[in-house]
Amino acid sequence: MRLDIRYRCRFDYDEPVRESQNELRAVPTSDQRQQLISARVVTSPAARVFTYSDYWGTRVDTFGVREPHGGLEVVAEASVETRRTPLLTAAPRVEAVHQGAFRNDHLEYLGRTPHASWGPGVEAEARRQAELAGPDLVGVVLAVHRRVGAMMSYAPGTTYVGMDVEEVLARGRGVCQDYAHLAVAMCRCLGVPARYVSGYLFTTNDATGADAEGDVVRVQTHAWFEAALPGVGWLALDPTNHTEVGVRHVKIGHGRDYDDVQPLRGVFSGRGAGTLEVGVEIRRVGQPPVIDIAAARTRAAADAQSRLDAARLRRAHVASQQQQQQQQ
Repeated sequence: MRLDIRYRCRFDYDEPVRESQNELRAVPTSDQRQQLISARVVTSPAARVFTYSDYWGTRVDTFGVREPHGGLEVVAEASVETRRTPLLTAAPRVEAVHQGAFRNDHLEYLGRTPHASWGPGVEAEARRQAELAGPDLVGVVLAVHRRVGAMMSYAPGTTYVGMDVEEVLARGRGVCQDYAHLAVAMCRCLGVPARYVSGYLFTTNDATGADAEGDVVRVQTHAWFEAALPGVGWLALDPTNHTEVGVRHVKIGHGRDYDDVQPLRGVFSGRGAGTLEVGVEIRRVGQPPVIDIAAARTRAAADAQSRLDAARLRRAHVASQQQQQQQQ
């Protein structure tokens, strides 16, 4: 699926500020599930943009504005081609995550982090799901995914970035970041490496992930999680919408939690207080029709037969007219 994305962020200050230095993580990555076709980042006031990949592999666009300014607008535009995720072909057992080499390779995704530091409530719920799922590791991760989606209700404005996952669990409501952090914490306390993913979702409703009838939607950034499975790779799941990550999901990047992939982070010099406005527009670009070769050949053969039959009828009609003229 081809998706064109426009991320826009604007700060307005009540008095001019200066020396604004910023990091933007809004341009999608390229991996086995998606390909970045093109991208550009522009700012107002105009600034020179430098691009690099951070420690986690996420693209970062950095820029600074030195002169006094009363507002800052950042626009990131990107075109992405997504593809379906291949079906799982392995079924590792739970004990495989405790093997030394695998554990060492994923150690950074096993520890507690500010947004995924679990307590007894989260751990008890995670172990309950593991017991119900049995020895199949994929089943355990899917059980965590389903349980987080079932326990939580989507309620914007009821939580804040930085809320402890134990409190998120107790409240039972939040937004996609809360779902993702809770799922990450539950996986990690079971010894399953898990990482937080920032991205976009082409949907008309963040609460359900419903597809759109039209080709343009206006949304906010989205979040989900990925769990590492020995012999498989990373399994990407969206607990907010009770689904596996698919062609309507676009990944920006991943990290240990939200702090590693915060869309825009910056500092400025001055006393002005700012207001923030963020919006994302995603356009689904029409795909060329899939050609059914067998059907096309059948239609071509039928057309050829029709033309042949018409020619025969014309010849028969001409011959009949000539015969009538000879008889006269």
